Amino acid sequence: MFSIAAILVALGFSGAPALTQQPLAANAAVQATVGSAGFKAAAAALDRDFDRHVAETIQLTEIPSPPFKEAERAKVYLAMLKTHGLTDVEMDTEGNVMGLRRGTLSASARQAGGGPLIAIAAHLDTVFPAGTDVKVKRTGTRLAAPGVGDDSRSLAVLLAFIRAMDAAKIQTTADILFVGNVGEEGPGDLRGVRYLFTKSKYKDRITAFISADGTDPGDEIVTGGVGSKRYHVAFKGPGGHSYTDFGIVSPAFAMANAMKKFGMLKVPATPKTTFSVGVVGGGTSINSVPFETWMDIDMRSESPAELQQLDASFKALVTEAVAEENAARSTAKGTITAEVTLTGDRPSGQTASSQAIVQIASASVRAFGLTPRSTFSSTDSNIPISLGIPAITLDAGGTSDRAHALDEWIDLEKTSSLRGMQIMLATLLTLAGMQ
Repeated sequence: MFSIAAILVALGFSGAPALTQQPLAANAAVQATVGSAGFKAAAAALDRDFDRHVAETIQLTEIPSPPFKEAERAKVYLAMLKTHGLTDVEMDTEGNVMGLRRGTLSASARQAGGGPLIAIAAHLDTVFPAGTDVKVKRTGTRLAAPGVGDDSRSLAVLLAFIRAMDAAKIQTTADILFVGNVGEEGPGDLRGVRYLFTKSKYKDRITAFISADGTDPGDEIVTGGVGSKRYHVAFKGPGGHSYTDFGIVSPAFAMANAMKKFGMLKVPATPKTTFSVGVVGGGTSINSVPFETWMDIDMRSESPAELQQLDASFKALVTEAVAEENAARSTAKGTITAEVTLTGDRPSGQTASSQAIVQIASASVRAFGLTPRSTFSSTDSNIPISLGIPAITLDAGGTSDRAHALDEWIDLEKTSSLRGMQIMLATLLTLAGMQ
């Protein structure tokens, strides 16, 4: 087996050569994991348990879980974790539910500071508002419903892992924290994982993080976090009658000018940087000069520096548009102002390819006959990456399409699905120090 000393270094201990300095060690470690009797027994358990896994995917999908309204699904998932023999099963004050699978580190090491642990999480929330029909439509191995693949199925994957590890009597050196977290999507702004890493009782113990998010073959390893800034911008003015007050300043014209300037900004293709006006609104009637108009905007980049520059350019052009409107029309009844309110702030960054977690995940992908692909995305991993904690996001096998759409679907063809699940499980167990 791969040396426990090196694994402990990767988990945060000192006193042995770091795994990040041994690029070939990851391959040896993963091969030792997947070739072990314990892993083979776990893989067999995943196979035997597959119908239950599909049933739990359907069950969880059909519990509505809109942003900030994840409580019903969270309660059900909490009960599921309690039946799986974990310790410290709880819901934290943010609404995350979690439980520990204890490793073999000594009790004294835990008492001294808890000891390092590996966290693996799937998010409870979906993008869909309350009232959305989330009934799963099944055709053969294909399941169709809003949120079925993003990220309801991954919640069921975590449960399948716990059962498989128990069936195979697998022990790990490090504790593993299984998490169903809130607030990954849109307005949630990563609030669940943000709380986990900054305020929870585990915040100083997590030395590696895996976000289970998506149903695709399993060759993709998200190592980079696409950062984003989101704003609600309200343009306000005196308002009035469209005929009798013609000529006064208008929030609509100021906003239109700002949108035009925004659309003309130049951003690099590499690192990929994007911007969008997603929603606009305002006004009271067709024959009124509005007293307020507003827009919601989204800016993203793989580069923290490029995102910061785009952010500064956007704020400057809003100021310019307000000043130009106040200069262009009468301010006798009042001036135009703009309130720029931050509504979303996801940090960006990247887990280096030299990190143990990336090496191990890549070796796991290769061990199952696929070629690893390192990519960027906006996921729960953004938070630990921004804090310097090694983190990646992995798919769980199978195929999917139409995420965030009402006709979202996943195909849980058994061979492909089990392969992806085994890739993720091999990564998790190698990181945690399978014994």
